[in-house]
This record gives sequence, C-alpha cells and structure tokens, in this order.
Amino acid sequence: MTEPLSKTMNKFMVRNYLKYYFLEDYLFGEVRRNFQKRKFLLPDEFFCVVIWKSNRAKTSIKKKLLKFGDLKSTIKTMTGQIYTANGSRERLKILLRDWKFNLPMATAILTVLYPNEFTIKDTRVLSQLKMEDFNGLKKYFEEFLPNVKKSSAQKNLRDKDRELWSKSFHEDLIQFLNKEA
Repeated sequence: MTEPLSKTMNKFMVRNYLKYYFLEDYLFGEVRRNFQKRKFLLPDEFFCVVIWKSNRAKTSIKKKLLKFGDLKSTIKTMTGQIYTANGSRERLKILLRDWKFNLPMATAILTVLYPNEFTIKDTRVLSQLKMEDFNGLKKYFEEFLPNVKKSSAQKNLRDKDRELWSKSFHEDLIQFLNKEA
C-alpha cells in the first residue's frame, strides 16, 4: 500500500529543510555544486553564505545589493562575474572593488565557491597566525594565505582554516573557564 501524498510530501520537506541545520555542509556541498553547474548563485544560496559568515551582516548586504536592482538579477550578475573572472585575484577584486564587500565577507563567499583557492580572513585565524589585521588584496595573497597553508598538517585549505579557528575557540574557552566568576 502506498503512503498518502501528504505524508510523502512531509518527508520531502523535512529532508529538504534539514540541509540548513548543517549549513556548512550544505554550502560546501550543494551550493558549491549548484554554482559550478549553473555558473551563478540564487539569492537564498548567496544569503546562506552571508548568514554563515556573519548573520548580523545580512540586512546591510541586502540593502547594498538592492541598490543595484532586484536581488535575483543582482546576485546572478555578481556571482556570474565571479565565475567568469580570470583567476583568484580577479575574483576577489570583483567583490572588493566592484561590489564593495569587506575582505572577510568576500573571502567567505569565495571560500565556499573555491575552497581550494581561498580561505576566510577571520580574526581568530589572524590571532593564531600572530598577524595584524589588514584589508589589502596583496597582503591576503602574499602573507595571509601562505601562512594558513603552512600552518598545520591538515591536507586541505578548508581544514587548515577550521583547525586555526578551532584552536582559537578552544583557547578562549579555557581562558573563560579559568577566570573567576
């Protein structure tokens, strides 16, 4: 006997919504594959990246993008430009120069789309690398990225970034626990 349609649809909907619970897996899996196949992102995919990096930034980024037109066509244009850009430096320039993103958000977007070429410029990672904060494209490619690459024995760039971030998190946790209340 077959299940009623409503029960089948509920199973699909639950499965479909669960992808957002493990947001990083969704981004580095389905969203990245969609980008490679389609050559652009949809607004919900793009804003999942924004929220993953900095939930508090979603409103200001939405307002900024709406100045260029509706979200769907703006995000399609922007991410299409990233797809057709000639190399990593050009991809990052597009987000920084043309779309006025800050470096941490721009690198988060590109890390999802090109995880073997980019890693996120993050304060926790900077502290682990003992680097001063910076905003420049040159310093990102010539100092930050190479330092992340040589920072650990992890095999891929994403895991090197995760390890640095996690070490900083753990150190902060231990410091917090050792403080008097």
